Amino acid sequence: MYISPFKLLCGVGLLAIFSSTISKSPALPLFVSHLGGGPAAVGLIASISAGTGILFSLPAGILSDRIGRKRMLLFSAVVFATAPFLYLVVREIWQLALVRFYHGLATAIFLPVAMAMVTDLFRKGRGEKMGWFSTATLLGRFMAPAMGGFVLAFYTTGQTSSVSGAGFHTLYLICGIAGLAVFLSAFFLPDPKEQCLENTGLRPHWRQGIIELAGNRAIMMTCTVEAAILFAYGIFETFLPAHALMAGLNPYQIGLCLSSQIITIALAKPVMGRFSDRHGRPQQILFGAVAAGICIAFFSLAGSFLALLALSILLGLAISVVTSASAAHIADLSTENAQGSAMGILGAIMDMGHSLGPLLGGLLAASLGLQASFLGACTILIVASILFFYLSHPNGRLNVPPSPQKHQIISGNS
Repeated sequence: MYISPFKLLCGVGLLAIFSSTISKSPALPLFVSHLGGGPAAVGLIASISAGTGILFSLPAGILSDRIGRKRMLLFSAVVFATAPFLYLVVREIWQLALVRFYHGLATAIFLPVAMAMVTDLFRKGRGEKMGWFSTATLLGRFMAPAMGGFVLAFYTTGQTSSVSGAGFHTLYLICGIAGLAVFLSAFFLPDPKEQCLENTGLRPHWRQGIIELAGNRAIMMTCTVEAAILFAYGIFETFLPAHALMAGLNPYQIGLCLSSQIITIALAKPVMGRFSDRHGRPQQILFGAVAAGICIAFFSLAGSFLALLALSILLGLAISVVTSASAAHIADLSTENAQGSAMGILGAIMDMGHSLGPLLGGLLAASLGLQASFLGACTILIVASILFFYLSHPNGRLNVPPSPQKHQIISGNS
C-alpha cells in the first residue's frame, strides 16, 4: 500500500511526539519523586529538555540545510529509539538529568527539520500542510498523557498512592516501542533537499544565510510573536489548574479545560493554515496575537467552569490562528537554501518563550497573585503585536509577500 511522503511524515511526527510526551507527562514529576527528589528537582529536570531545544534547534536546522533533512531525521530517530530504554537503568537524579538531556535532542532536532521538510515538499498550500503536520503532532501530545496516566494508575498502590517501579518500567517500554517505530519509519522518508543539492553540486552558504535570517526584521518579529504565544501558553498550562482550583473547579473540570484547548488547536490549525494560504499571513498573525492577549487577560476575571472552558477554547483558537501562519510566513520569507536554519531559529526562540513563561509567571504569581501571571502574558502578547506591526516592515506596515498561489498564477501567464 502506497503512503505519500507527507502522510508518512505526519505519522512519524505523531509517533515521535507521542514517545517524547509520554516520557514526561504525567510520568516525570512522579519518577523524580520515586527517586527521592523534591519540587526543586522536579523543576530542574523538567527544564532540561526545553534547554536542549534552545541550544540545538538552530544547529539542527543549519545541518539539515547542509547535509539533508533525512540524515538529520534519522539521527533524531536514533535518539527516539534508544533514549527510552535508558530510563530503565536510572537510579539517581543526576542520571535522570543526563537521560533527559539526551532525550531532549530528539525533539530539538526532529521538529525544526521536519517542518523544513514540509516547506521543501510544498510551496502551494504550505500553510495548510504545516497545519496538518502540527495537528498530527498534537494528536500524539494529546494521546500520550492519557495512556501514561492509565499505565501509572494501574501500578499505583492503594495504601500509599505511589507508583511502583514496575509502572515506570512499563511506561518507558511503551515509550521505547513508539521510538523504535519512529526509527524504522524514518528510513522511508524522502529528502528533497538532499536530492536538490546532489543535482546542483552546490552547498548553501550557511553562514551568510544565518546572517541574512537574523537581519531580516520580518522573520525575527514573526519569531517574537511566536515566542510570545508560547510564553502565554506556558503560563496557561502551568497556572490555570491552580487558578481553577481556587475558583472551585474539580480536577475533572480542569482536565476538560486543558484538553479542550489542545483539541481546538488540533482541529483549527489546518483550516487556519489554508486561510493564510489564500488571504495572507501577516494580518492573520497580528489578529491572532491580539486575540490571544485579550483571551489570556480574561482568565484573571473568570471564576466559573463555563467561563474558563469558553476562554480555553477561544485561546486555543487564537493560538491556532497565529501558529498556523507563522512558520509558513517565515518559510515564505526565507531563501530555499536556508529553510532548515529558519525553522531552527523559530524553534529555539519558541523554546525560550515556553521556558520563560512559567518562570516569569511564577514570579508574578508569587508577588502579586495568580491573576497577575495572566495579565503579564497579556502584556507580552500586546507588546509583541505592536513590535510585529511596526518593525516587520521598514515603513511601519505589515510585510506582505505575494502568496505562493498568486506568484504561480502570474508566472504561468507570463
